[in-house]
Amino acid sequence: MKKTDEILQKMMSKDSIKVTSPLLPDLNEFTELLKDIWDRKWIANNGQYHQQLEQALAEYLKVPFVSLFTNGTLPLITALQALDIKGEVITTPYSFVATSHALWWNGLKPVFVDIDPTNCNIDPSKIEAAITPKTTAIMPVHVYGTPCDIKAIQDIADRYNLKVIYDAAHAFGVEKDGESILKAGDISTLSFHATKVFTTIEGGAMFMHDAETKQHIDHLKNFGFAGETEVVAPGINSKLDEVRAAFGLLNLQKVDAAIEARHRVAIRYREALRDVEGITFWDDQSGVRHNYGYFPIFVNAQEYGMTRDELYFRMQESDIYGRRYFYPLISTFAPYRSLESASPQNLPVATKMANEVICLPMHHALSEEDVEKVIKLVKTNK
Repeated sequence: MKKTDEILQKMMSKDSIKVTSPLLPDLNEFTELLKDIWDRKWIANNGQYHQQLEQALAEYLKVPFVSLFTNGTLPLITALQALDIKGEVITTPYSFVATSHALWWNGLKPVFVDIDPTNCNIDPSKIEAAITPKTTAIMPVHVYGTPCDIKAIQDIADRYNLKVIYDAAHAFGVEKDGESILKAGDISTLSFHATKVFTTIEGGAMFMHDAETKQHIDHLKNFGFAGETEVVAPGINSKLDEVRAAFGLLNLQKVDAAIEARHRVAIRYREALRDVEGITFWDDQSGVRHNYGYFPIFVNAQEYGMTRDELYFRMQESDIYGRRYFYPLISTFAPYRSLESASPQNLPVATKMANEVICLPMHHALSEEDVEKVIKLVKTNK
């Protein structure tokens, strides 16, 4: 515990190079909106800024309907409720644990299938063999914001009459051939956590195709109320407040510049690390508008000369804080490891990628000096 506390203190130092940094609005502009909220004395329950942010996000993200949430996990939980998912859901072990936790909270059984080594997304070729009479849905994840094979997944879902709920937590603003990937499947969800490209401090959203579904979702996230005295469903309380909605409205004005700054960092990393033996990474996909939320590298210990963990802790010694993301696999955690589908033998690619990955520092606030320090350390592997 003492060692962990020491690392946290070092990470919080202004001089450390962090894996991410929150996008913050101008403090004076935010203060002006706070004054307006104080004057209105309306800080929750679908207020003015909440409504404005939903509309602004729908326009920016090129989606028909948006419902805001207080974090990124509750829209996943609520989507499963709204679509009345039962039984088994096919999903990925290579994600943040909230993906599978949303299934657990709905009394559903996650069925893990392996991932594609070219992008760490769920491998569509593995899905069909995992389908049983109890399967009712597929929950893929756009890992690191890289689009899943949406067409292949939807073809399988259509053949077997399955719902598709995308955990798109990383995919803010990502497009494929000019169209938002948030429109894929039956429902997609986003996280607006402080670590994400676009943030409302804590927050999230759900994206749906029609007004009827949005109305149902809006009821579910507000205790099921459809009016002052009418409850139409056993809902929960997961609404976004006015303060964070205002924060998000201001950040939306800055997010394009932040994404471009991230893009420049990605270009420099690729340029400098391309020929480092034992280090691999991905280039941009053709036709995809990326958001550069993460820069994962994969360490082949035999070729590189040290293990992933040796590099990871060596970075920490130099006050450079990457993240082994995603490690460990969800399937190795106590609530899930007893599942037959959680066996490492069933997940060889996911196991390998989880044991080799480090996400390098990637955010809009990185200086050129910071980036060069990271590059120098990764290249100096002897």
